Amino acid sequence: MRVLICPDKFAGTLPAPGVAAALAEGWRAVAPADDLVRRPLSDGGPGFVEVLAQALPGRRVPVRTVDPLGRPVPGELLLVGATAYVESAQACGLHLLSAAERDPNVTTSYGLGLLLAAAVEAGAAEVVVGLGGSAVNDGGAGMLAALGASPVDAAGYALPYGGAALTAAAGLAGAPQLRQVSLVAATDVDNPLTGLYGASSVYGPQKGASRADVLRLDAALEHFAGVLEDAFRTTGLAARPGAGAAGGIGAALLALGGRTVSGIALVMGLIGLDAELDSADLVLTGEGAFDHQSLRGKVCAGIAGGARDRGLPCVVVAGRVETGHREAASAGVSELHSLVEHFGDERTALAEPDRGLREIAGRLARQFSR
Repeated sequence: MRVLICPDKFAGTLPAPGVAAALAEGWRAVAPADDLVRRPLSDGGPGFVEVLAQALPGRRVPVRTVDPLGRPVPGELLLVGATAYVESAQACGLHLLSAAERDPNVTTSYGLGLLLAAAVEAGAAEVVVGLGGSAVNDGGAGMLAALGASPVDAAGYALPYGGAALTAAAGLAGAPQLRQVSLVAATDVDNPLTGLYGASSVYGPQKGASRADVLRLDAALEHFAGVLEDAFRTTGLAARPGAGAAGGIGAALLALGGRTVSGIALVMGLIGLDAELDSADLVLTGEGAFDHQSLRGKVCAGIAGGARDRGLPCVVVAGRVETGHREAASAGVSELHSLVEHFGDERTALAEPDRGLREIAGRLARQFSR
């Protein structure tokens, strides 16, 4: 039996390669003769560069960047021919901050701008930016500043970093130093920039925003969208699908002439996952939390759709499950399993995810292996 194991990360506990390894170990302990193919995945969020680096013949280039509060952190880009792959979460990731430090009023995407600048300096003709898992809500303002186009107020002074300051934005001082580089935003969501389904309303609370913050940040992004439209001579920016990705970084990349693509579809294509699906008998995938957002452009939805098209069973193993089985089935998911349900409590699920994954995989092997 050929089992394709292709999970995303379990945020805060295990990276995607670790999840795949634990699932494979648990399955192999029960059914050692089965052919297990491990293909850890990313939808553009944390782990994007690592997943691609394991699958593509490229060169990893270390980059010094900063986190959402401006502190130095290591980053890297992956060069494959004339294309550079960068990951916003390396500089803007929520995982880089403690719970007490999360405040989208002040966090910045400046570090992503440093990664983009490094990609341009390395000679890339195209830069693919993985978006997802961010701690910022600044509409890409910090990123633009790092590229040489600082948002300024009516008096011409550079704005402080963070989403709250965008209400005072009057224009951009300078032009982004991108040398005609083509930009691609690999997004894990298709949210617009503002409104009920926008960056602030949907993702602001998990980044530390209060209800009042959400309203203020949404208005700030609405205002900043107008500034970007004037600066880059574009229209309808706030409503474009993917503009709300990574706290509005998607909008800034679109304003720069970039285009958005599905992160999971991009990764699946680059690593040749269609061929792996064609030869599989069962698909095993998963992520930290399987919820309503999982059905909108994330790893599990992309994999389940590919399995459904081929008539393959697709089993999802998640840290916790927060959506119904009927909704999951409509996306192509055959079975749902969670570590929280397996252990009976969330604390153990967070403390011992690898053990839980091994045990669930062993149980699935007894059920499916032939």
